[in-house]
Amino acid sequence: MDGGIIATLLKILFCVLIILTFAPVLIWAERRQSAMMQDRIGPTRAGIKIGNLNITLGGLLHPLADALKFVWKEDFVPPAADKLLHALGPIVSLVPAIAVFAVIPFGGYLHLEQAFEVLEKGQLFSEPGISLQVANINVGILYIFAIAGTGVVGAAVAGYSSNSKYALLGGVRAASQMVSYEVALGLTLVGCFMVYDSLLLQDMVTFQRTPVSWLPGDFSLWGIVYQPLAFFLFFTSAIAETKRIPFDAPEGESELAAGYLTEYSGMKFGMFFMGEFVEVITSSALLITLFLGGYDLPFLEDHGFDFFGFVVGVPHAVVIALQVVTFVLKVVVIIWLQLTIRWSLPRFRYDQIMKLCWKILLPASLVNILVTGAAILLYNHFRG
Repeated sequence: MDGGIIATLLKILFCVLIILTFAPVLIWAERRQSAMMQDRIGPTRAGIKIGNLNITLGGLLHPLADALKFVWKEDFVPPAADKLLHALGPIVSLVPAIAVFAVIPFGGYLHLEQAFEVLEKGQLFSEPGISLQVANINVGILYIFAIAGTGVVGAAVAGYSSNSKYALLGGVRAASQMVSYEVALGLTLVGCFMVYDSLLLQDMVTFQRTPVSWLPGDFSLWGIVYQPLAFFLFFTSAIAETKRIPFDAPEGESELAAGYLTEYSGMKFGMFFMGEFVEVITSSALLITLFLGGYDLPFLEDHGFDFFGFVVGVPHAVVIALQVVTFVLKVVVIIWLQLTIRWSLPRFRYDQIMKLCWKILLPASLVNILVTGAAILLYNHFRG
């Protein structure tokens, strides 16, 4: 088998393992965090009993118990439902959320022939490296919007096919909310395209790792410095896209039972449940890639740690490993922030969700584009 194919398969396997590992741990972390914020015990006591010994593992067995419950629970389909569309809804919701991760870089370029070599400052690599990114395609961010945009179809199809007024209303809410905030998401990132001058996510991370010429020393700036308003607009829109509190009107239990999920059970409900958490992971990964330097670790260069000229040499393989760990830790921090917001804010009314998008986020995104364009013109004028 060709080496490039093997490398691609290994990268796909790594991304899938990250997602499948993060999702159950994220479920556990959300329950633990909600318990702490609500001053209750949380998932710590339930476990497996062997004789008089109760093995709890701090509540980590809860996600496993949930998975087993989804597998063994009856897959009920309403008699008057469209069985084909009812089955397709969860698939269309889960698969795009996973596929988005294909273009997100989780590390730099790995050069196997120099993996255990400590490089000199400024030393070039002898061979092209392996990009720690499943697909480094030239449309990068546009691929994300194209694939992620199909997730709305899953919610709409689930609501329509269930033959339930609660599910139908939930599906309509989900479709209109996701379509609206996709517009805001797209306009929010136009300023990033203008600054980075590329649609490739790997190029965007490289831009954030490159020293800035107009600053003293070898300082680089992350995207949040160039686009602070876009960061907060994108973060808000991303939470709304995942349909989680305070934007969970499509699943509003108090008025819609469970919205478009009302008539789902077993593994189909589990796929919706899993897809929601995968969306949190991918949106967090995209946020740090665009605004927080991606896998960039301050003072870590290809040759090791460089503290204002004081160099600590590190083997190339260790540098790449540190970049991957940095990426994962940043994702964990953003996920923690999303969980904190979920258990801190009440649910918005549906009209408030729409007003926030069309009357606040969308105009603010247009203002950000105008200001970014003016700033770039002034910079190019004075530099020239």
